[in-house]
Amino acid sequence: MTMTHTLTPTADLASGIEDVARLLTPDGERIADPDLDRWVEDVDASVLRGLYRDMVLVRRIDTEGVALQRQGQLALWPPCQGQEATQVGTARALRADDFAFPSYRETGVVHVRGAKPADFVLAWRGEEHSTYNPYEINTATQQIIIGAQSLHAVGYAMGIQRDGTDQVSVAYFGDGASSQGDVNEAMVFASSYRSPVVFVCVNNHWAISEPVTVQAKYPIAGRAPGFGIPSMRVDGNDVLACLAAMRWALDHARRGNGPAFIEAVTYRMGPHTTSDDPTRYRDKEEVETWRRRDPISRLEALLRAQGEFDDAFAASVEADADALAREVREAAMSATTREPLTMLDHVYAEPHSGIDEQRAWFGAYLDGFASAQAGAEEVAR
Repeated sequence: MTMTHTLTPTADLASGIEDVARLLTPDGERIADPDLDRWVEDVDASVLRGLYRDMVLVRRIDTEGVALQRQGQLALWPPCQGQEATQVGTARALRADDFAFPSYRETGVVHVRGAKPADFVLAWRGEEHSTYNPYEINTATQQIIIGAQSLHAVGYAMGIQRDGTDQVSVAYFGDGASSQGDVNEAMVFASSYRSPVVFVCVNNHWAISEPVTVQAKYPIAGRAPGFGIPSMRVDGNDVLACLAAMRWALDHARRGNGPAFIEAVTYRMGPHTTSDDPTRYRDKEEVETWRRRDPISRLEALLRAQGEFDDAFAASVEADADALAREVREAAMSATTREPLTMLDHVYAEPHSGIDEQRAWFGAYLDGFASAQAGAEEVAR
């Protein structure tokens, strides 16, 4: 099955999103899609409420992450507000034994895969290189090198082929990463070896301060067929469409038909990271336009129309979000910072002369501060 949604160039890639596959309008109206409908026939109100709850919790984790960074408790935070539907919808389609390779912004993917509250903040606080064992939740450490995880995902998928199992590997990356050599090389290998991998390109319109229109004059999903990979361009703020598209892509890969590609068209509502000021490079009107396409409010509208959203449900979700936020904050505030030299522990499994040399240099550097402090105290006396 080859999906060819939306391979006709849009009039304006910066703002036009009418050529995407969709099941929920921005107003929350359920509409039909001949390719997507059959993949969500089993989705009932309880599933929709679960997706809503996930998205609210992810947004609350994100809000807490930004606040902790502003209060000096984290070194950096990559906000994901606005992208909850893409992350939750695609991740909820995965089987527990599938393996995800997320980028640094996929907070929602890590949440759905089973991360604990401390897992969201300790790496950004600089306490750990990775806060979870990737094999416990079948999710790789969040990758900050742009696009590198796409190669890792394809390598894992080729390993699946050798094991003879039916798992699927998934690579998440952004529109900016789609221009990286790593991503394109990964797609060549995946197609050549018909590896069971799904590429999820999260097109949030901005690669730091560079708009997607600078690096793409055609929908990014349109590149995949050139590699021999079927693709779909989907509304990334429609959690139901994201779930359906991912189920299609996973089924395609799991059946031995090779890789599949999804371009989820969404928007980064906040800064690239907390070190960035997006008001310097994008218009307020553009942000407000996307605010009206909010993924959480559109699912709430659908649930209300179905009579499945009442005050009690809203209160229970809010209570869950509050509890999770408290745990995330407590994990950050109660973290015990280790001695600086321990940052060089566990780099290699066996002794390494290069690490020994760096340890000696870093130790001398740290001793210099102690000497300076002792000298200052002597002068004070």
